[in-house]
Amino acid sequence: MSNSAQTSAGSRISMLLDENSFVEVGAYITARNTDFNMTSKETPADGVITGYGTIDGNLVYVYSQDASVMGGSMGEMHAKKISNIYGLAMKMGAPVIGLVDCAGLRLQEATDALHGFGQLYLNQTMASGVIPQISAVFGTCGGGMAVSAAIADFTFMETKKAKLFVNSPNAIDGNYAGKCDTASADFQAEKAGLVDFAGSEEEILSQIRTLVSILPANNEDDMSYEECSDDLNRACQGLENYAGDTAGALSVISDDNFFMEVKAAHEPSMVTGFIRLNGSTVGCVANRTVSYDENGEKKAEYEAVLTSRGCRKAADFVSFCDAFNIPILTLVNVKGYKADKCSEKNMAKAAAKLTYAFANASVPKVTVIVGQAYGTAYLTMASKAIGADMVYAWPGTSIGMMDSKAAAKIMYADEIAKADNAVALIDEKAAEYQKLQSSPEAAARRGYVDDIIEAEDTRQRVIAAFEMLFTKREDRPDKKHGTV
Repeated sequence: MSNSAQTSAGSRISMLLDENSFVEVGAYITARNTDFNMTSKETPADGVITGYGTIDGNLVYVYSQDASVMGGSMGEMHAKKISNIYGLAMKMGAPVIGLVDCAGLRLQEATDALHGFGQLYLNQTMASGVIPQISAVFGTCGGGMAVSAAIADFTFMETKKAKLFVNSPNAIDGNYAGKCDTASADFQAEKAGLVDFAGSEEEILSQIRTLVSILPANNEDDMSYEECSDDLNRACQGLENYAGDTAGALSVISDDNFFMEVKAAHEPSMVTGFIRLNGSTVGCVANRTVSYDENGEKKAEYEAVLTSRGCRKAADFVSFCDAFNIPILTLVNVKGYKADKCSEKNMAKAAAKLTYAFANASVPKVTVIVGQAYGTAYLTMASKAIGADMVYAWPGTSIGMMDSKAAAKIMYADEIAKADNAVALIDEKAAEYQKLQSSPEAAARRGYVDDIIEAEDTRQRVIAAFEMLFTKREDRPDKKHGTV
């Protein structure tokens, strides 16, 4: 490794990759600018270690910025080294992992550095949807580097020292870091929704290894399979108790209870993450109405509604899965849209994005209705109407326009007003409406649900469905791209 190998930049690479697998590329490159007395400054590897290695035997390309060299700032040659790594990764079809600790653009190199930054953006754009891109922030990631981190498919952030911002907290009118630290991992994970995982340096590197091990190497050569040691026909006893805590449900049905949730801190009423089914990686989207802590105590409750932030979170995830041919499993428990002023500003567009993402995805799509499925919010959640290949429902679920009692009150308003016992009449009419229009049996008779399955059989039936759909081919209209 270069002279900076013993710095934190080098040690992070060593901790991330398989032992003795890293091969450095461009170790002797230094800054070539001579302005502002730059010739007198030592810039080993120009502040970034670049190369390739393996994670669990899988090829990956890595760049790790070295804050001990001019703050890890990006100069002309620094940017060219990263662009070179992207070029190699695209040729070989392997992921790129960026370990970020960057003070920003190198002012002494001005337009050269700026152009190099632009070239990095271009490389990331060309790589998007072709190879997985992962960014992990360990120090400063400000300004243009924050944009680069956001272009990546997954962003990790260290919780104590890392800072991610376009404008620093103190540069925002009416704000300062002590009031609201907009550059912190908590803010970027919970409020902004940019960060997928936050934790200690060791936790982040471990999570990256896990993520790489379950993702395809690229959009054509899927290396994300592994031998399944779990029983494919394992009954999931008590799964119906997880209708609210769908993150728990996904863990239960997955091979060996593996579940890797992404953006867990951001809008937790919408769950996104990866499981394994019969050794294959499956992307999951699910509505959540309750969450529990590690001790099994109820942590929070959520409305069974779609929110604007939840829709955007799920839409981005579905688009990633579709780009890399990862099948999608959706668990539905939703009755409508969030009704407040803040959500309403963005609700229609966000719901449109999620509807489009599901409808546009051509990968195998299986949906399981585990609770309520009402109105157009249900349509958005990968319904049969917008292209789900197989739709299952648990017994006792509700599928239709709205709650049966609400429907009865509207349909029989005149009769209810004249009834001696309005409550009894509402219950009677609601039960009739439920049977004829809102039950899973009614939806199945009309072909909107393919089968009504017992909750404990979900793992077996979903695995069988994805096996049947393995060779799915679906044409799309000839166009450059959609505009939603």
